[in-house]
Amino acid sequence: MHCFINKIICLMIIFVRLSAEEYNFPILKNDNLLRAARGEAVDRVPVWVMRQAGRYLPEFQEVRKQHDFFTICRTPELACEVTMQPLRRFDLDASIIFSDILVIPQALGMTVEMHPGVGPVFPEPLQSPADLAKLTPEGAVGRLTYVGDAITMMRHMLDGRVPLIGFTGAPWTLMGYMIEGGGSKTMAKSKAWLSDYPDDAKKLLSMLTESIVDYLEMQVKAGAQLLQIFESSAEHLPKEDFLKWSVPYIKEIRDKLTQRLQQQSIPIVPMTIFAKGAGHSLKEQAALGYDVIGLDWTVDPIEARKEVGPNITLQGNLDPQDMYKTPEEIRALTTEMVQKFGKERYIANLGHGITPQTPIVSMETLVDAVHKAL
Repeated sequence: MHCFINKIICLMIIFVRLSAEEYNFPILKNDNLLRAARGEAVDRVPVWVMRQAGRYLPEFQEVRKQHDFFTICRTPELACEVTMQPLRRFDLDASIIFSDILVIPQALGMTVEMHPGVGPVFPEPLQSPADLAKLTPEGAVGRLTYVGDAITMMRHMLDGRVPLIGFTGAPWTLMGYMIEGGGSKTMAKSKAWLSDYPDDAKKLLSMLTESIVDYLEMQVKAGAQLLQIFESSAEHLPKEDFLKWSVPYIKEIRDKLTQRLQQQSIPIVPMTIFAKGAGHSLKEQAALGYDVIGLDWTVDPIEARKEVGPNITLQGNLDPQDMYKTPEEIRALTTEMVQKFGKERYIANLGHGITPQTPIVSMETLVDAVHKAL
């Protein structure tokens, strides 16, 4: 019965595009995430985990046995089922729609495959600036409507239990995948573009920025209640290059999206920037207009607060590898982390995505420890 109802909702979404306010979403019962993001008082420290719907869950593995990774992303019913899985197990304070940052390169006309044991692979990466002509930014957001469909369906499935997070990769991170042909430990080819083809690099980054703004606007209209921008490859740029090749585009995303939503009288949702490895530029990140700054595990919470000031919410930042320690150790580390951040303007999370072999008991311990720390 539930599956039938979800399919009916999905069909309605596909044929009737509405604004988020017109979807008649259920009333939100736990708004601690949104309150923390806006700097308001919370009942308890909110916690969610990057990649919380993923390979560490046996029920996710069962879905993957039957469906290709990107098939799950493109099928709203499957994306919602996977999004819901961690919420059935853990007392989390947020959900994040199941998708992938690489759906934007796909929408721009590139082929992306998910290879077991390898990760994402681009069979035909961008090898020279001439390849930019192959990209198709016109109408790209129209090829991503399945994400909006999943977001709207998920808002109804959640029944107001917790807020729903939408997300995207940042331009530099997406550019890296598109040029490297997949994940890279050096980003050598991408960094070569910055020095050898600076104008073309700017062209690509601007193209990605425009597509991202379109994409995030669509997510908000579909019902996303908070947005996170993943600059997962910031660690490959020294500070000077990060400020030149990443920060301006991240700021443009926030500014343009805010302007568009205001022009349409659509409520502004909180936004998080998570730039992994960019702890050297917290002051600069704090000036970009984002409500939340995500921290990786290398950043000290007390020092981060000094850098960003009192008016930015911090998110993070337990080392994902700590999740392999004993429950007693995890509880102690988590409690210490939360006490360092404090209850005001704080969202508990890991310092990067949860890893595939993480024990279920570790997640149970983390969530419980956060809620009992203060």
